[in-house]
Formats: sequence, C-alpha cells, structure tokens
Amino acid sequence: MLAGALAPLAAIPSPSWDGLQLGPLKVHAYALCIILGIILALWLASRRWEDRNGPEGAVLDVAIWAIPFGFVGGRLYHVLSSPDRYFGPGFDGTGDPVQAFYVWNGGLGIWGAIALGAVGAWIACRRYGLRLSAFGDVVAPGVLLAQAVGRWGNWFNQELFGAPTTLPWGLRIDPSHANFPVGTPADTLFHPTFLYESLWNLAGVALLLLLDRRLHLRHGAMLWAYVAWYTLGRVWIEMLRIDDAEMITLFGVTQRLNVWTSIVMLLLALVMLAVILVKHGPAAAGPRSDDSVWLPGRGPALEAGAGAPVDAAVAGQGPDDGAGSTAAGVREDR
Repeated sequence: MLAGALAPLAAIPSPSWDGLQLGPLKVHAYALCIILGIILALWLASRRWEDRNGPEGAVLDVAIWAIPFGFVGGRLYHVLSSPDRYFGPGFDGTGDPVQAFYVWNGGLGIWGAIALGAVGAWIACRRYGLRLSAFGDVVAPGVLLAQAVGRWGNWFNQELFGAPTTLPWGLRIDPSHANFPVGTPADTLFHPTFLYESLWNLAGVALLLLLDRRLHLRHGAMLWAYVAWYTLGRVWIEMLRIDDAEMITLFGVTQRLNVWTSIVMLLLALVMLAVILVKHGPAAAGPRSDDSVWLPGRGPALEAGAGAPVDAAVAGQGPDDGAGSTAAGVREDR
C-alpha cells in the first residue's frame, strides 16, 4: 500500500519537451542528447590523448571518420535487429522501409555503432599513422560517457522502457503515446531502463579512469575493460525491457537478441583481457617507459641535439615503440 501511494508522487515524469524548433527545422531532443554525448566524449578523449603525448588534433581527425561510420552501423543494426516496423513480421512486406531513414524517431544499435565505428577508426588510424589499440584505450571512457548521455534520448522519445513496476522511481509514459503498451492501465509506471543504463555507464567511466590511473592499461586492455563493464550491465538491463525485439532461443532459453549479443561480447572481452595481460605482462598493466601512440615507422621525434624531426622507429624510444628488431621498424600494431 505504501509503495503504491508513493509511486505516483515520486515517479519520473514523461517529458513535456522534445526538441528545438528553429524555423522550419526541428532539432529533436534525441539528437541533442547524442550530440552532447559526442562533445563530452571528444573532450574527455582529447584530455587523455594529451596525457599520452598524442599529436594535437588527432582525436578529432579520427572521430571525423569513426562517428559517421558508427552512426550508419548503429542504424543498420537497429533496423536488422528490430525489423517488424520496417519490413513487417517475418519480413512479409507489410512494414514501411522508408522509416529506416527516420533516425529522429530513435533507433541506434550500439553493437553496429561500435563495429562500423571501429572500422572508421581503423581507416583513420592507418591514414594518420596511429596505433588503433592506443587510440581505443584512450577513447574508451569517453565512449561510455557518450552512451550515458545519449541514453537520455530514450526518455525524451518515451521508448525502450522496462516492465511495469511499483517502485518509487517508476517512469511515467504518456498513455496516448504510440509506445504505451496496449491494454495497460493508464497510471502504470515502468522501469526507467534509460536511467539504469546511464547511471551504470557513469559508474563505468569513473571505474575505467581509476583503473587507468592505477594500472595504466595498454595494448587494448582498457578498451576491452570498457566492453566487459558495459556488457555486464547491458545483460540485466536488457532483460527488463519490453519493447519489440528479435527473440533468439539458445540452449533451450529464449531471450532478446541483445541479451545474447551482450553475453557473447562479455565473454569475448574477458578472454581478450586475459590474453593481453598474459601476452604483455606488466607492460599491459603498469607504468611503461614506452607509451607511444604511433605505428611503427610513423612517429616523428626530435633527433638528439639536432632539432630536426626524424622517424620514431629510427630514434628508438623503447622495446615496444615500433623500432622492433629491424632498423626500418617493420612490426605490426599491437
């Protein structure tokens, strides 16, 4: 009785504002959340990049490639993993494929964004002579920060909420909204899964920054630590959601596609972390004399006493800076 009485008073309201109207153009709140998340991610990544002595402006240079790739990948994953709206149940042709382009209505899948975003980042890193692993370690906390902010776009869109709840922090959804579950009482409150994930991600940002301060994770270890933390939270948060999704049965258990994807990625992240730590030992977790962000043979350095830029591989900054076992510094990115 007490929980039922408190719930309407303490409930999270549905939003009354959904964007900025600029003449004939409307900038939706969903887009503003994504933009703000990207800005904060670039800010944090740039500060961490400076700490790694990376070349000025490189974070933005790589982001110019990674962000569009990630946006396209995120949309593709969403459309293919929730196809009913676009192609009809069972791809029977009763859907509206044009809605796949209505990105302002929400719908970006994180796994597609990460996959194609990584492709864009790889292309840029090769182009500018940077180690993808080093770049990934630097930007990982910023990516998680962007996800924490971007999730609020789901609140503004009144979408991707969880099952009904009587908890005091239940989420109100406008009963007239298209996403309100049919046949559900108008005063029903729902789990605010957007808030759960946002708080989980913010805690992850703090944890990753603490790990980097204490352990100085390198060789992609920080990146995989991010994947492990995010997927650990995504498993239980995803299981609370009630929006339409592809259901997959494995080992006799039927769950949402994103639940299985998160479990697979969590296991992969743990394996990769173990492999990196075993392969590189103290070099993957601990202070390092070499903290180069450059690919072998691509990093500029100052020749001792000459003041002229020379190749970092020739200058020789340490056992893992790209000098390797040959004068030309021909080694693969770790």
